[in-house]
Amino acid sequence: MNTAQEKRSRLVELLRSYGRVIVAFSGGVDSSFLAAVAAEALGPNAKAVTGVSPSLSQAERRDAEEVARAIGIAHEWVETHELENPAYAANAGDRCFHCKNELFTVLGAVARAAGGAVVVDGTNADDVHDWRPGRRAAELHGVRSPLLEVGLTKAEIRALSRAMGLPTWDKPAMACLASRIPQGTPVTVELLSEVEAAEAALRALGLRQLRVRHHGEIARIETDAEGLRLLTDPQVRERAVAAVKRAGFRYVTLDLEGYRRGG
Repeated sequence: MNTAQEKRSRLVELLRSYGRVIVAFSGGVDSSFLAAVAAEALGPNAKAVTGVSPSLSQAERRDAEEVARAIGIAHEWVETHELENPAYAANAGDRCFHCKNELFTVLGAVARAAGGAVVVDGTNADDVHDWRPGRRAAELHGVRSPLLEVGLTKAEIRALSRAMGLPTWDKPAMACLASRIPQGTPVTVELLSEVEAAEAALRALGLRQLRVRHHGEIARIETDAEGLRLLTDPQVRERAVAAVKRAGFRYVTLDLEGYRRGG
């Protein structure tokens, strides 16, 4: 069985074989690790590129910028316009495909301008067990997934990131703001802004792993065990309710099942 370090060595070799790469960079655990190893393997021939749209929160933009700076990799921002696509805005079951299709279309243009660089993303070996319509877009655009190709799991990526001193090694799982809007409810800038404001306020109160699910006038807060414990404090809870209402919601609810992916 290959160890995580052996997989990492194979990753370096694989990235070097590409010659030049554009990393689809969100500032999350996987893409940050990939960007760091790409910078190590390819130096100036590696660039991290982040797509910017209303579905990416300001907090995530700041994180991406700080992580890229810490890694020492060249970093570029590009605008994506998935909200202008009616198929994306409709928020049917294929929303993620349309989002990734837009992103990889834009990154493909960046790669061609860079002399034919290979676009790589942070899909890992665990992701093949999840339903990920965005994978179809990656295959359509010829995007490579080197973490998956060498068999690195999320746990291994976190462990290797920690050993490398990356600040993202223990970062909670993140997803775009549109993931908080129930399937079938059209995605709008207004709804995304309400979710972003509510989550930012809750993080300022100390909640770390959370989602604010948007159900019209109702905000459904999902958080981990530590977040649930924090919200048992009457003062914290009162401030949380006030902050979420200021974000645009009329009712504030706490999901007792806690945080879960796709909740």
